[in-house]
Amino acid sequence: MQTVFKNIKGDRLIWAIVALLAILSFLPVYSAASDLAYSRYDGNTFIAFLKHFMHLFLGFSIMYMVHKIPYRYFKGLSLIMIPVVLVLLVITMLQGTVMGGASASRWIKIPIVGMTFQTSTLASVVLMVYVARYMSKIKDKPITFKGTLLPLWCPVFLVLGLILPSNFSTAAIIFLMVTILVFLAGYPIRYLAVILGSGLVALMFFVMVAKLTTGPLNVKVTTWENRIKNYANHEDTEADYQIEKAKIAIASGEIWGKGPGKSIQKHALPQSSSDFIFAIIIEEYGLLGGLTIMILYMWLLFRVVIVAQKADTMFGKLLVLGVGLPIVFQAMINMAVAVELFPVTGQTLPLISSGGTSIWMTCLALGIILSVSAKREEIKERELQEENPLEILSEAI
Repeated sequence: MQTVFKNIKGDRLIWAIVALLAILSFLPVYSAASDLAYSRYDGNTFIAFLKHFMHLFLGFSIMYMVHKIPYRYFKGLSLIMIPVVLVLLVITMLQGTVMGGASASRWIKIPIVGMTFQTSTLASVVLMVYVARYMSKIKDKPITFKGTLLPLWCPVFLVLGLILPSNFSTAAIIFLMVTILVFLAGYPIRYLAVILGSGLVALMFFVMVAKLTTGPLNVKVTTWENRIKNYANHEDTEADYQIEKAKIAIASGEIWGKGPGKSIQKHALPQSSSDFIFAIIIEEYGLLGGLTIMILYMWLLFRVVIVAQKADTMFGKLLVLGVGLPIVFQAMINMAVAVELFPVTGQTLPLISSGGTSIWMTCLALGIILSVSAKREEIKERELQEENPLEILSEAI
């Protein structure tokens, strides 16, 4: 264990924040997954706890291994992975999974281990790395809309087009994050306005085509419309039922909460261990518990910005922001949905909600951030060695 800690590089505060979020996730997930355990594991709640532990263990292993890779290698890896991701997304779409009459092709099955994997989460990380690579590559060159259309926006819209039919919220978040990243990288606002307009037109065209069909896409688009209408009009639907139960959980938690494992709404709230885990946290641990989680995510955002600011290259800066901002943004959306500040989206709470893919891809992104931070530490150590060569020589003797 000492050898592992000795080899941990990068921002120590990020390591601490991630570890705290992981530790704090165990009791809420164990409590919220009790109903799921009775339906899937014959009442053995420990299996749900163990499954979450294994997801986190594998996630931290991914983060540890990735943070040891020099971040410059991610440039080439993103070029290799973009075609791989596109193929995976196509395979996912061709499965044609339907739930409740709507398109739900979000996961692919891994035959060897008997697990499912949500390809859109991997696509999100890979695409952000790819965009960071491209924008850093052209930072000193004159930017033209025509010149960026094929190498930059073509892969972006291909990925979004393959994710959109089954997962609008994820596609929207990816598009927003890409837009923010290229804006921060200095992409001209007039070109960005054209891209935003084109994206809106493409979405409207997709909705119109889907509405003309009678299959799963029609049902999916109708679900999107209903969620937005219900959010605006507070109509009595399944989504509204979820929000009402979440608000009851939050209100009953008050300041101090009911205590670990004493949630009542976990028995009535669908997806209580994933999409609505924040409501269960407040019910059991009160306003103080909810604020603690929010502060940890804000602290993580602060450290991400610090690491980006201290990165030694433009690629490093954009890379950290590209994979770091979506983590905090997704967390804010999850918490906003629980208190009805946002329509139901199905986004999990990173590192806290149950679900292997979300945890693994979050840890992959954090490993990339830590790799950039580790490079900065390496440079500082080298500078110190150059400043004090006699002192280092005396220590060696």
